[in-house]
Amino acid sequence: MDILGLSTSPSSGGAYALILNEVEGNRRLPIIIGTFEAQAIALELEHIKPPRPMTHDLLKNAIEVFGAQIEQVFINGLSEGTFFARIIYRKNGEQFEQDARPSDAIALAVRFKAPIFVGDQVLDEAGIVSEKTKTSSGAGGLQEADASTAGMSRMEKLENELQTAIETENYEKAARIRDQINKLKG
Repeated sequence: MDILGLSTSPSSGGAYALILNEVEGNRRLPIIIGTFEAQAIALELEHIKPPRPMTHDLLKNAIEVFGAQIEQVFINGLSEGTFFARIIYRKNGEQFEQDARPSDAIALAVRFKAPIFVGDQVLDEAGIVSEKTKTSSGAGGLQEADASTAGMSRMEKLENELQTAIETENYEKAARIRDQINKLKG
Protein backbone atom coordinates (compact mmCIF):
# COMPACT_ATOMS: atom_id res chain seq x y z
CA MET A 1 0.00 0.00 0.00
CA ASP A 2 1.03 3.58 -0.40
CA ILE A 3 -0.32 6.70 1.25
CA LEU A 4 -2.85 8.40 -0.97
CA GLY A 5 -3.46 11.27 1.42
CA LEU A 6 -4.85 12.69 4.63
CA SER A 7 -8.18 14.45 4.94
CA THR A 8 -10.20 16.04 7.71
CA SER A 9 -13.53 17.71 8.24
CA PRO A 10 -14.88 19.96 10.98
CA SER A 11 -17.40 17.25 11.96
CA SER A 12 -14.67 14.72 12.74
CA GLY A 13 -13.70 16.30 16.05
CA GLY A 14 -10.11 16.87 15.01
CA ALA A 15 -9.55 13.36 13.66
CA TYR A 16 -8.11 12.70 10.22
CA ALA A 17 -8.69 10.00 7.65
CA LEU A 18 -5.43 8.45 6.44
CA ILE A 19 -6.11 6.90 3.04
CA LEU A 20 -3.96 3.95 1.98
CA ASN A 21 -4.06 2.95 -1.68
CA GLU A 22 -3.41 -0.55 -3.00
CA VAL A 23 -0.32 -0.32 -5.21
CA GLU A 24 -1.30 -3.18 -7.51
CA GLY A 25 -5.07 -3.02 -7.24
CA ASN A 26 -8.02 -0.71 -6.88
CA ARG A 27 -8.82 -0.85 -3.16
CA ARG A 28 -8.34 1.95 -0.68
CA LEU A 29 -8.29 1.73 3.09
CA PRO A 30 -9.39 4.73 5.17
CA ILE A 31 -8.09 4.70 8.76
CA ILE A 32 -9.18 7.35 11.24
CA ILE A 33 -6.16 8.70 13.13
CA GLY A 34 -5.43 11.49 15.59
CA THR A 35 -4.17 14.97 14.82
CA PHE A 36 -0.69 14.38 16.26
CA GLU A 37 -0.13 11.21 14.19
CA ALA A 38 -1.50 12.91 11.05
CA GLN A 39 0.92 15.78 11.61
CA ALA A 40 3.83 13.38 12.11
CA ILE A 41 3.03 11.56 8.86
CA ALA A 42 2.40 14.76 6.88
CA LEU A 43 5.63 16.44 8.02
CA GLU A 44 7.70 13.45 6.93
CA LEU A 45 5.88 13.09 3.59
CA GLU A 46 6.48 16.79 2.89
CA HIS A 47 10.15 16.50 4.00
CA ILE A 48 9.65 19.17 6.66
CA LYS A 49 12.10 18.89 9.54
CA PRO A 50 10.99 20.55 12.79
CA PRO A 51 13.72 22.30 14.83
CA ARG A 52 13.52 19.63 17.57
CA PRO A 53 12.84 15.89 17.07
CA MET A 54 9.21 14.89 17.33
CA THR A 55 8.19 11.64 19.03
CA HIS A 56 8.38 9.50 15.88
CA ASP A 57 11.76 11.02 14.99
CA LEU A 58 12.99 10.16 18.49
CA LEU A 59 11.73 6.57 18.08
CA LYS A 60 13.47 6.29 14.72
CA ASN A 61 16.73 7.55 16.22
CA ALA A 62 16.45 5.11 19.15
CA ILE A 63 15.78 2.16 16.83
CA GLU A 64 18.84 3.08 14.75
CA VAL A 65 21.05 3.59 17.85
CA PHE A 66 20.23 0.02 18.86
CA GLY A 67 21.29 -1.21 15.42
CA ALA A 68 17.85 -2.17 14.11
CA GLN A 69 15.91 -1.21 11.01
CA ILE A 70 12.20 -1.35 10.29
CA GLU A 71 11.68 -3.71 7.36
CA GLN A 72 7.93 -3.32 6.99
CA VAL A 73 4.65 -2.44 8.63
CA PHE A 74 1.77 -4.89 8.46
CA ILE A 75 -1.81 -3.90 9.28
CA ASN A 76 -3.02 -7.30 10.28
CA GLY A 77 -6.27 -6.96 12.15
CA LEU A 78 -9.57 -5.16 12.59
CA SER A 79 -11.83 -5.66 15.58
CA GLU A 80 -14.90 -3.56 16.40
CA GLY A 81 -13.65 -0.70 14.23
CA THR A 82 -10.11 -0.72 15.65
CA PHE A 83 -7.19 -1.52 13.35
CA PHE A 84 -4.13 -3.43 14.58
CA ALA A 85 -0.61 -3.38 13.14
CA ARG A 86 2.76 -5.07 13.54
CA ILE A 87 6.11 -3.41 13.03
CA ILE A 88 8.68 -5.84 11.61
CA TYR A 89 12.28 -5.05 12.65
CA ARG A 90 15.59 -6.60 11.68
CA LYS A 91 18.69 -6.49 13.86
CA ASN A 92 21.86 -8.53 13.20
CA GLY A 93 19.95 -10.74 10.77
CA GLU A 94 17.27 -11.58 13.34
CA GLN A 95 13.65 -10.53 12.86
CA PHE A 96 11.49 -9.02 15.62
CA GLU A 97 7.85 -7.94 15.69
CA GLN A 98 6.05 -5.39 17.79
CA ASP A 99 2.36 -4.57 18.20
CA ALA A 100 1.50 -0.95 17.33
CA ARG A 101 -1.30 1.38 16.38
CA PRO A 102 -1.37 1.65 12.57
CA SER A 103 -0.91 5.43 12.75
CA ASP A 104 2.31 5.10 14.77
CA ALA A 105 3.54 2.21 12.63
CA ILE A 106 2.94 4.21 9.45
CA ALA A 107 4.61 7.32 10.90
CA LEU A 108 7.70 5.17 11.48
CA ALA A 109 7.41 3.41 8.10
CA VAL A 110 7.59 6.72 6.23
CA ARG A 111 10.68 7.67 8.23
CA PHE A 112 12.41 4.36 7.40
CA LYS A 113 10.99 4.28 3.86
CA ALA A 114 9.61 0.85 4.74
CA PRO A 115 6.75 -0.75 2.82
CA ILE A 116 3.25 -0.84 4.28
CA PHE A 117 1.20 -4.03 3.89
CA VAL A 118 -2.42 -4.75 4.77
CA GLY A 119 -3.83 -8.23 5.29
CA ASP A 120 -6.36 -9.43 2.73
CA GLN A 121 -8.95 -10.05 5.45
CA VAL A 122 -8.62 -6.43 6.64
CA LEU A 123 -8.93 -5.10 3.07
CA ASP A 124 -11.91 -7.36 2.41
CA GLU A 125 -13.66 -6.10 5.53
CA ALA A 126 -12.76 -2.41 5.53
CA GLY A 127 -11.35 -1.63 2.10
CA ILE A 128 -13.22 0.45 -0.42
CA VAL A 129 -13.08 -0.52 -4.09
CA SER A 130 -12.21 2.48 -6.21
CA GLU A 131 -13.33 2.26 -9.79
CA LYS A 132 -11.35 4.87 -11.65
CA THR A 133 -14.14 5.93 -13.96
CA LYS A 134 -15.17 9.35 -15.12
CA THR A 135 -18.41 10.67 -13.65
CA SER A 136 -20.73 13.34 -14.89
CA SER A 137 -20.24 16.54 -12.91
CA GLY A 138 -23.28 18.53 -13.97
CA ALA A 139 -26.51 18.87 -11.99
CA GLY A 140 -28.26 16.70 -14.59
CA GLY A 141 -25.85 13.87 -13.85
CA LEU A 142 -26.67 14.07 -10.16
CA GLN A 143 -30.40 14.08 -10.87
CA GLU A 144 -30.02 11.01 -13.07
CA ALA A 145 -28.12 9.22 -10.33
CA ASP A 146 -30.81 10.09 -7.76
CA ALA A 147 -33.59 8.95 -10.09
CA SER A 148 -31.79 5.69 -10.79
CA THR A 149 -31.96 4.71 -7.10
CA ALA A 150 -35.77 4.65 -7.03
CA GLY A 151 -37.04 1.19 -6.17
CA MET A 152 -33.65 0.00 -4.87
CA SER A 153 -33.12 -1.75 -1.56
CA ARG A 154 -31.40 0.10 1.30
CA MET A 155 -28.26 -1.98 0.65
CA GLU A 156 -28.22 -1.07 -3.05
CA LYS A 157 -28.70 2.62 -2.23
CA LEU A 158 -25.84 2.52 0.29
CA GLU A 159 -23.60 0.78 -2.24
CA ASN A 160 -24.37 3.51 -4.79
CA GLU A 161 -23.68 6.23 -2.20
CA LEU A 162 -20.42 4.48 -1.33
CA GLN A 163 -19.32 4.45 -4.97
CA THR A 164 -20.18 8.15 -5.32
CA ALA A 165 -18.23 8.99 -2.15
CA ILE A 166 -15.21 7.09 -3.49
CA GLU A 167 -15.38 8.72 -6.92
CA THR A 168 -15.56 12.18 -5.33
CA GLU A 169 -12.72 11.18 -2.96
CA ASN A 170 -14.86 11.85 0.14
CA TYR A 171 -13.20 9.05 2.09
CA GLU A 172 -14.56 10.00 5.49
CA LYS A 173 -18.11 9.67 4.18
CA ALA A 174 -17.14 6.46 2.36
CA ALA A 175 -15.86 4.97 5.62
CA ARG A 176 -19.15 5.80 7.38
CA ILE A 177 -21.18 4.26 4.55
CA ARG A 178 -18.93 1.18 4.54
CA ASP A 179 -19.64 0.77 8.27
CA GLN A 180 -23.40 1.06 7.64
CA ILE A 181 -23.16 -1.61 4.93
CA ASN A 182 -21.21 -3.90 7.26
CA LYS A 183 -23.91 -3.47 9.95
CA LEU A 184 -26.63 -4.34 7.45
CA LYS A 185 -24.73 -7.44 6.37
CA GLY A 186 -24.57 -8.42 10.04
